[in-house]
This record gives sequence, C-alpha cells and structure tokens, in this order.
Amino acid sequence: MADTDRGNSYRWKLLFFLSVATIFEGYDFVALSQVLPALRLEMGLDRFQGGLLYAVINVGTIAAWFLVRKADVWGRRRVLSITIAGYTVFTFLTGLTSDPYMFALAQLVARTFLIGEWALSMVYAAEEFPAHRRGLVIGALQAMSAIGGVVCAGVTPMLLKTEYGWRSVYFVGIIPLVLLAFARTGLKESKRFEEIKNRPPSDFFAITRSPHFKRVLQLGLIWTLVYGCTNSVIAFWKDFAVNERSLTDEQVALAITIAALVSMPMIFLAGFLLDKIGRRRGSVLIFGLSALGVALCYTLHGQWPLTFALIFGIFAVSAPMPVLNAYGTELFPTHFRADAFAWANNLIGRVAYVLSPILIGWVARDAGYGPVVASTSVLLILALGLILWLFPETAGRELEETSAA
Repeated sequence: MADTDRGNSYRWKLLFFLSVATIFEGYDFVALSQVLPALRLEMGLDRFQGGLLYAVINVGTIAAWFLVRKADVWGRRRVLSITIAGYTVFTFLTGLTSDPYMFALAQLVARTFLIGEWALSMVYAAEEFPAHRRGLVIGALQAMSAIGGVVCAGVTPMLLKTEYGWRSVYFVGIIPLVLLAFARTGLKESKRFEEIKNRPPSDFFAITRSPHFKRVLQLGLIWTLVYGCTNSVIAFWKDFAVNERSLTDEQVALAITIAALVSMPMIFLAGFLLDKIGRRRGSVLIFGLSALGVALCYTLHGQWPLTFALIFGIFAVSAPMPVLNAYGTELFPTHFRADAFAWANNLIGRVAYVLSPILIGWVARDAGYGPVVASTSVLLILALGLILWLFPETAGRELEETSAA
C-alpha cells in the first residue's frame, strides 16, 4: 500500500485532532510534578512516599495494555474515543480527592486512559500518513506533549494560589478535553484497519506465538531502559530545584516554560531527522543529546545554567519517543500493530516507568535527587546501543514492507 486514498484535507484535520489529544499527555505528566511539592505538604508525605505515590499512579500506564491491544479488535477510532472520555472523567474526579489514596486511585485510572489515548494516536499517525512523512508526523505529535507541558508549567503557579490550590490544575485541564470529545465525530477509522477488520480476532496471547514476538521483547527492553531514565527527569526536577538548588516556585515555572519552548523546535526537528537521515543515524544524535541533557540538568547550579540544561532535559523526555514510536508501529503488521505496541510499551517498558520513581525516591532520601537522577543518563546510551544493534533502517518504507517477519 503506497498510500491511503484520503486527501490532505482530512489528514490535516486528523493531525489537529491527534495533536490536541497528545497535548494532554504532556499536561498530565508535568501537572503531577508541579503539584507534587504542594501535595506532599498538604498530605504529610516525605520524599519516599511522594515517589511511591508517583509509582502507584504510573501502574495505570501498564494497565493501558488492556485498552491499547483492544484496538486490533474494536478498531482504532472506538478505543480512542473511550480513552478520551475516560481520561476526562477521572481527571475531574482527581480534583475532588482529599487524601493520597483516593488521589492515587483517580490518577491511576486517568493515566490508564491517557496512555491509551497517546498510544492510539501514534498508531493512527503511522497508518494514515504516507511513509515519507511518518517520522515527521510522529515527531510532531510528540512535540505536542511539550506544548502541554508548557501550558501546565505556565498556569500552575497561578492555579496553586487559587482557592482550590493544586486541585484547580486538574479542573482547568479537562475543559479542552470536553470539546475534544465532541470533535471526535469527524474521526474516521484507520484505512488499514478497515481492510483487515473482518479478520477473526486473535486470542489473548496470539502474538507470543508469532514470529513478531522477538521484536516485541527487543523493543520492550529498549523502552524499559528509556523509561528508567526519562520518567524521572521532569517528575523530580521541581523538587530538586526548590530543595537542592533553592529556586522559587516562580523561577522553576519560568525555567520549565523557557526550556519547553526552546526544546519544542528541537523535538519537531527530531521527527524531521528520522525521515531525512534515517531512524538509526537520527537515534545517535537524539539519544546522545538526551543523555547529556539529563546529566547536566541535575548537576549544574544557578537558575540560568539549570534552565539551559533543562532545555536538553525536556528534549530527553520527548525526543527519544518518536524513535521508539516509529519502530513500535513500523515493525509489526496491522493485525498485531496495537497489540505489539501495548506489549512492548505498556506491559514491558512501563514496568520501569513504575519502579524508577520508587527506587529514585528511596535513594534520594539520603543522596538527594541530583546525583541519583543524573546517573540514569547511562541508560539512554545503553538503549542507543541496542537500537543500532537490533533494528533495521525503516525510513521511507511502507508499513507492509517494514513489518514483514
């Protein structure tokens, strides 16, 4: 299949819809890190308990496996609609909680729907856009996550001063989502899924018996290494900056806003590079800069050196994702695409997403966040090595070719 028969007009609408949906992955990710100090103070949680709370919430990213894999049976459109509605409801409920247990439960479920929404956006993008633009579109969608982070970082200091405090961050966040829920009526099912939707549904573990499962395990290991590093970069940076570098809430908000704004063009460029110079060579540049950024933004001193380093720290959170999202959608056939993505990202890779905050929070009680988080940059170098060793070049090739076993 050289291309789908849908015109550019629909693709632009689809890109806008998926972009808005992806923004909230960034908003939610930054929201938790921004409200965590206030939340810890209100609920009497120490650093380890804060890390544990973060980890419990992130169990939702593993639970998203059940939703994402259903897109190979129910369809991309249906599951994406479910995730948008579910995330909206449970984000609102988060703002109504009054103890850490209910907060954790509401956010766990909200994150389940959110990560399902994010994953399905990437599958949609891979299947509906032409091969020569696939990396660019996937990169652009990931850059939307940075926009969500900018918005959240910019409004959180003001929202924390309102009557509802940290709760208002979640109340405000659902407004565009309600509008998005209505906008989904113009969304069409993926053309590639329509062509195989009458295929008998595979059983729960069918992919484990397929020749594609080796790739699933390889990609899952790489996701594990990446998440072991990137999940903590922004999550603990405010706590680090305030308590270990004596920055104010306003200085932190300014630093995150500036860093996110400057890093956004770089993240867009990452997707462009994946199409222009290829997945493998692009990975070298992206992962190298990311590892450097993580190390610097947790070791430097002073507001402006830290702000500069945070540019590459935020780049590290977002830029490696287009690489793995591209491989995660390109290496598997349509009838296994969502299932394989769910296995590699949610069921395998997200284990590190859950466990890394616990380990870092535990070690940071004595050592502080700085040296602990900075040391995780080596995981990105290991991930790069595996990409170069295990994965072929897929840039510019159709999905039917790249997914051949």
